[in-house]
Amino acid sequence: MIKPYNEAGAKKSQVSTMFNRIAPYYDFLNRLLSLGIDHSWRRKAIRELAKSKPQYILDVATGTADVAIAMARTLHPAKIIGIDIAPEMLQIGRQKIKKQGLNSQIELQEGDSEALPFPTESFDAVTAAFGVRNFENLEKGLQEMYRVLKPAGKMVILEFSQPKIFPFKQIFNAYFKYLLPIIGRLTSKDPRAYQYLYESVQAFPEGQDFIGILEKTGFKSNQCTPLTLGVCSIYVSYK
Repeated sequence: MIKPYNEAGAKKSQVSTMFNRIAPYYDFLNRLLSLGIDHSWRRKAIRELAKSKPQYILDVATGTADVAIAMARTLHPAKIIGIDIAPEMLQIGRQKIKKQGLNSQIELQEGDSEALPFPTESFDAVTAAFGVRNFENLEKGLQEMYRVLKPAGKMVILEFSQPKIFPFKQIFNAYFKYLLPIIGRLTSKDPRAYQYLYESVQAFPEGQDFIGILEKTGFKSNQCTPLTLGVCSIYVSYK
């Protein structure tokens, strides 16, 4: 299991510590390190949800609430709940939500994605952007997302993947492995956070391997769509 820090302790608590440490720099670094392409990825994920017009949405590993805010602006649902284990990230998210006047639509809660504090079949849709890779127990987290979905509900996951095309694969790996950690270390003051990003992407069961896990969990009609030459993938599934 890949953990943020080379020390004893559960991955879950280390992930929380890491995101609390980098929270003040998180949004800036996302824009910088993805060259702004992350906006496009989120828009495409939200367009997938628009087809089913969900009214009650759960955003798992919501972070600073970028996806929740974009969904509120685009989909106009009755309610979005975002959940995350890093309170410092949530605090920044709440400030952004208040600034945009979305308090009535979006609620952020601190909580464990692998033990969601919601009744079974509570949500029309569940989303997760770059969060399932950080689960301590991937299948357990997916089972919880399945549980809280209503019958025929839709799940949309955005997650990093690994390009396959030469020479983009080699360029991407060099960027992620060497340059990105240097930028992250100088900017966020956490020497491990962005090295962990590279390592966790390498270890994540992407593409058809992840589809297989979704099927095992019970999800149906699972689809994977690579974006930006395979840097990121959208997974769409149904209960």
